[in-house]
Formats: sequence, C-alpha cells, structure tokens
Amino acid sequence: MIAFYTEVLGCAVEKRVESLGLVHLRAGRSQIDLVSVSGDIGRQGGAAPGPEGRNMDHFCLRIEPFDSESLRTHFAAYGIDLGPVRQHYGAEGDGPSVYLSDPESNTIELKGPASQSSPRTSDPG
Repeated sequence: MIAFYTEVLGCAVEKRVESLGLVHLRAGRSQIDLVSVSGDIGRQGGAAPGPEGRNMDHFCLRIEPFDSESLRTHFAAYGIDLGPVRQHYGAEGDGPSVYLSDPESNTIELKGPASQSSPRTSDPG
C-alpha cells in the first residue's frame, strides 16, 4: 500500500508511528493515514475491509492540472486502466474526475477543478 501511494499516486511518507501501525502520507494539502490491521489502531477496527465488507465508498484527491491523457499514460505504466473521465459533483462543484482502486480495493477519485459555471451548493427551490 505504501509503495502504491508513494510511487503511483505521488504521495510522500510524512511520518510513521510504528507502535500504532500508522503511516501518515502527504497528498498536497491533504493527508492520508494508512493503518496496518495488525497494529494497535487496526486491531480496534475489527476485520480488514474487503470485497464482502467495506468501511467507506471512496475518497477524492483534487489534482491540477487535470490532464486526462497524461493521467492515462502515467497510470498505464503501472498497469492501471483508468475509467472514463466524467463530470461529477464535489466539494467545489461539478468537474472532471476518474476513478481507480488501490491494491486493497479502496476506491480513489481523482478530481479536476470545477467548471466556472458550476455552483458550490444546490438551489433548494
């Protein structure tokens, strides 16, 4: 998992807390925490997620620039075929995104900037 997040996604290991089985990864202005299921924190969470049981739908990383051809070339070098680029709603409004899975089947959305005409909130009326 650490190799995937550092080599494929370009995150950096920022800190390790071996006693907890915790690795903090830097992803731009965000942080991703990986927890070993055999570490102190992981053992508190029960069985590891898998195809029969998941603990989240997906998480999203904002990337800019969002160049779909460069993304496809990069991920193809690792044997990853990105799905189609689609417009999806996110924290900043509608914008381009693609989905992929990490080695433990967690879904990751890579999201580009929202379009200028995209509202951040929906109009209830």
